Amino acid sequence: MTRSGENPRPAAETALVTLSIDGREVTVPEGETILAACTAADVETPTICWAPNLTPVNVCRVCVVELEGSRTLVPACSRPAEAGMQISTDSERVRHSRRMVLEFLGSANDLSQASEIADWSRTYGADPARYEGSADGGGDLPLRPEPERVDEPVRIQDDLYIRAYDRCVLCYKCVEACGDDAQHTFAIAVAGRGFDARIRTEYDAELPDSACVYCGNCVAVCPTGALQFRTEFDLRAVGEWRPDDQAVTRTVCSYCGVGCNLELHVQDERIVKVTSPADHSVTSGHLCIKGRFGWQYVHAPAFEPPTTSVTEH
Repeated sequence: MTRSGENPRPAAETALVTLSIDGREVTVPEGETILAACTAADVETPTICWAPNLTPVNVCRVCVVELEGSRTLVPACSRPAEAGMQISTDSERVRHSRRMVLEFLGSANDLSQASEIADWSRTYGADPARYEGSADGGGDLPLRPEPERVDEPVRIQDDLYIRAYDRCVLCYKCVEACGDDAQHTFAIAVAGRGFDARIRTEYDAELPDSACVYCGNCVAVCPTGALQFRTEFDLRAVGEWRPDDQAVTRTVCSYCGVGCNLELHVQDERIVKVTSPADHSVTSGHLCIKGRFGWQYVHAPAFEPPTTSVTEH
């Protein structure tokens, strides 16, 4: 508190740090990451496990950059920017590392619905086919076995969303959204080791029997379609999923007074899924079950009064 007549103490100014990104000096607030500095420098950096509304977990390693003086490449999504850093984002070492990560993912998983990963794979010339087996080794080369691939049937346990483990790249986004970053339900975690690691409910329980509250925040952050709205899954199955034909309209959820913003994805005059903007101050991209899935009433059939027969007397 201040005494009458005194001016309040000015707020402390945010400290700034200056570093070099690909030879260009960039200044960002202290505590920001290298990724934020790259964004400030208009340098596109691939990410898979990072999202603006989640805590970085450093598992995909596709955002790595070269830091002068560092023995290893460093993850841009979580490494704080420091004054005087000399960062290279497009060196041959960085490109080679990113290409290898993308090839490994593509050799083990179905990435046909991961459009951003496909774009980055083209950018870095990733070719997962290099790891395909060979029948003759080619000259003096040994025979190569076929790479192991995730091959499990799609899990459909309700009418809200599906799980397709052959598309899961273990980015941990769903785990973070279910945990401290959003829902605090902790219904899912990584179970198993090595190639057998999967995102599971506790004791691999069926979703309706698990701690899942069906907020759908895990679906919203999934980058590959491993978690997918049932409406989208069904439309894709019949070749009718057309995102380019969808209109997105922002509105306010009608269920309570919190003020969550909804993005209604509409195709053929029907809502096909609901998301929320990650930069919204109320939701940060996260919703509850009502906001995410409770829109079917919009398409309720029109009421038709029962017909009555007139009896003549």
